[in-house]
Amino acid sequence: MKFDLHTHHFRCGHADGNIRDYIDAGIEAGLQAIGISDHTPYFGSEEEQAFPRIAMAKSELRNYVEEVLSLKQEYAGKIDVLLGIESDYFPIHAELYRDTLGQYPFDYIIGSVHHTEDVSIFNKTRWKGLSDARKVEVKKSYYSLIRESAQSGMFQILGHIDAMKGNYPSFSDIIADEAIDETLQVIAASNVAIEINTSGKTKLSGGWYPSDAILERAQHYGVKVTFGSDAHKPQRVGDELEEVRTRLLEIGFTEWVYFKQKQMQIVPL
Repeated sequence: MKFDLHTHHFRCGHADGNIRDYIDAGIEAGLQAIGISDHTPYFGSEEEQAFPRIAMAKSELRNYVEEVLSLKQEYAGKIDVLLGIESDYFPIHAELYRDTLGQYPFDYIIGSVHHTEDVSIFNKTRWKGLSDARKVEVKKSYYSLIRESAQSGMFQILGHIDAMKGNYPSFSDIIADEAIDETLQVIAASNVAIEINTSGKTKLSGGWYPSDAILERAQHYGVKVTFGSDAHKPQRVGDELEEVRTRLLEIGFTEWVYFKQKQMQIVPL
């Protein structure tokens, strides 16, 4: 089965196209299912749209859900349209996000850590002047947040779990193997999936999230995997799906998963 669970559209302020464009691209790519998973509003502020180039306005969330559900009906029999969303994980706001998102019938929620120590993970200047020891601390802090997100019960999928390398490729060379192994064990025990996200090619690091080295360890610990292009342009829907499938088989995976009504659906690779 071919699917792509990670797509965005114009509401987040940094993606092109509307939802229909992504669904049509999914059909053209031969997908049986496509997940629409734009960024949640930022609920940690009283502002209607605190970060208009990052996340949708609060008032748009209901419109987003209603549009996806309408298109789900319209495209029934052509492609299975899944209602997803990508949520940041902020421990201080976790219950607010849980309560707000719990009001809607999502098929799945992707939990992504985009900020560590109140700085974007993609901000390459954050590494300037840091000692080697401090870099290790930052990497461990990042994986600590990912572990918390796995254990929160809020998410079915964890997004791009080594994306901190995106604009700082040397992140992969910072040794924190114990933190990564602990994180993968927690993810497996929490029965959430990680995505193979092919959007790393749009950043300085290139490649996929996570790295092959992490995927090999994920397979060892029994972590479930899924696929997401993280498309911010319709033409990237399903990007490198077949290459990912082939690599997963080489690593030793035999299945991957998607979600409907928050229930894990396991299908062979």
